Amino acid sequence: MKYFPFLFLFIGFSTFGQSFVSQTESYPTFPECKDTLKTDQESCFKTQLKSLIFKYYKEPEVVAKENYNGIATVIFEVDKDGGFQVLYVNSDYEELNIELERVFEDLPSITPATYNGKPTYVQFRMPIQIPLSPSIPDDTTTEKDNPLESYQKELEDLTIKDFTYPQYESGLNIPLSHEVYNRFTTRMDKIGTNAHTASKPYRYTEVQPYYDFKEENEALFYDKKTWFGKKLFNENTFQIQGEDYWFTFDIAADLQVGRDFEESLTTYNNTRAGIFQGGLGKRLNFYTVIYESQGKFAGYYNDLANELGREGSSQVLIPGRGIGEPYRDGFDYPVVEGYLTYEASDFLDIQFGRGNNFIGDGYRSLFMSDNASPNAYLKMNTSFWKFKYTNTWSSLRNPNTLTDGGAFLTKYMATHYLSYNVNKRLNIGLFESVLFESEPNRGFDWNFINPILFYNMVEYTTGSRSGKSLIGLSYKYKWTDQINTYGQWLIDEFSLDDVTAGNNSWKNKFGFQLGVKYADAFKVDNLFFQLEYNQVRPYTYSHNTLNLHYTNDNQSMAHLWGANFRELLLISRYKKDRWYGHAKFIFGERGFETNADSDPFYGSDLLGDERLRIGDDGIEIGQGNKANSYYGELEVGFIMNPTTNLKVYLNLIHRKFDIAQDNAINFDRNTTWVNLGFRTDIFNWYYDY
Repeated sequence: MKYFPFLFLFIGFSTFGQSFVSQTESYPTFPECKDTLKTDQESCFKTQLKSLIFKYYKEPEVVAKENYNGIATVIFEVDKDGGFQVLYVNSDYEELNIELERVFEDLPSITPATYNGKPTYVQFRMPIQIPLSPSIPDDTTTEKDNPLESYQKELEDLTIKDFTYPQYESGLNIPLSHEVYNRFTTRMDKIGTNAHTASKPYRYTEVQPYYDFKEENEALFYDKKTWFGKKLFNENTFQIQGEDYWFTFDIAADLQVGRDFEESLTTYNNTRAGIFQGGLGKRLNFYTVIYESQGKFAGYYNDLANELGREGSSQVLIPGRGIGEPYRDGFDYPVVEGYLTYEASDFLDIQFGRGNNFIGDGYRSLFMSDNASPNAYLKMNTSFWKFKYTNTWSSLRNPNTLTDGGAFLTKYMATHYLSYNVNKRLNIGLFESVLFESEPNRGFDWNFINPILFYNMVEYTTGSRSGKSLIGLSYKYKWTDQINTYGQWLIDEFSLDDVTAGNNSWKNKFGFQLGVKYADAFKVDNLFFQLEYNQVRPYTYSHNTLNLHYTNDNQSMAHLWGANFRELLLISRYKKDRWYGHAKFIFGERGFETNADSDPFYGSDLLGDERLRIGDDGIEIGQGNKANSYYGELEVGFIMNPTTNLKVYLNLIHRKFDIAQDNAINFDRNTTWVNLGFRTDIFNWYYDY
């Protein structure tokens, strides 16, 4: 049992060898087997090994004295030099463990196995029946007379079937990437499917009935013979699979170099990342990714990063990524994401981790979006019949407010989203969310943890300043298999009397979205169009308690423009084999604050104080410092590795920003930004601010 502490290490190590074993060009070879046909190498190896074990083995005295009869297990490898290395021995006697170790240490070196023409190690497991026969069996002995063969057929090696990409059948999330999701959501949107498409990210098990990732990706695999070629163009960097577990590790990157021509800036991004994921059994899976990054971006984006940073400090906030520090003429910003997911039953799965979530069928969401920094969350998905019920509890941060200990102030958000497929064409969704904070004199309010209660009612029963609640309604209607429409209606506060009076009260804080999607457009496979309109009134998402604005790390948890805007966007996407491309055009009317401290407050900055609002009535979209914005983006790329979604791409962004009054915050600005990149595409990064 002294070997037990090393068992976990061994499992991770020995199974790494397994991925090579089934692909070795030759078996480890004893001198007696050097002229054996390749098809007989395995049999010859086993025969010679058994003979030598019988020859060298000396039964320990305690085993003979107690007339022991049982099985000892030896796990060993033949290394790259042909030597036998014992990794693990297990039996009922310490003396027997020591003896078996000695036997294998005395075995002569042999010719090692080869892989791609180079020596490699191979690992084996050998159950040994004790006691052993003192004689060496010959090929003609019967199974009954052969002690080694009588207990379990033959010597077993650890070779297993090739890696089968079990992640595609697991409960892991499909990384949020618009390009990836566009490959399969068009199939989920066909009439008659019972898919729920609003709550994202999806799990592979949800998508599997509509899109076979393994089949689709393997159809793109190149016929590569070298290890490097396979890893670069087809496979995970490292991949391991056993009977009831699997692991993959990938070296990821986001390397960009570009130019902001209008401001004569050379831009770059240098991200190195490691992605580790796996599964234990059929229900438990995990995923983690660690990024280390430095970057410098187009002028408007650099200014935004500085503006979002913590007040009174040198810290910046890279939109969508997280808090960073100035680095030379750019920024340094590390990011960590990861989660555990457990499929408790066929109806319920539970996730706990740090990342982003999204609710909606559009490119934007007025409920919950993935444009802010990753946050800690606990999520439960309950699916049955025509329903899917998603509960998400999130921990969010306010960098501008520090606790007595110097940490960022934490607030919490609890969200319900109920999706119901009314019939084969129509889906409706009910959204409810509340933000609350743990106060020193009240402690943590457990009312908001209940996954069933109506949060809006909880807010009023516990006090109007106890939390900030929002409610919403969404829909999707499938007109044909190619065309569907969708929409959202978000209500922050709503005063019916003020609406009927027609005075545009500041209390009428709401937004709506309307959109249409056209898949396989004009009968062209994989050609996709999307038209979407979004509108949010001033002061939406704000609150009379400044700590409860609808943000994380100073970024909106919904639409990235915050509030006080209208937006029309058109997106087109196309994919052919490993090639892809998209075009995006966005037109917006926006109202901005007139000065840095948002006094008076016009309702666009989600960090503003609504007590400083310009008035109670006559509130209109575009009030304040009115601006018209245009954003165009073209990207073409090549998917180098479909398993890791590694891409090479060329991206062109043109942004035009016209504002009524130039000031220190906003001014007329044109940007033409070209980027050439090499990226592992596993999250959406938005530049369309």
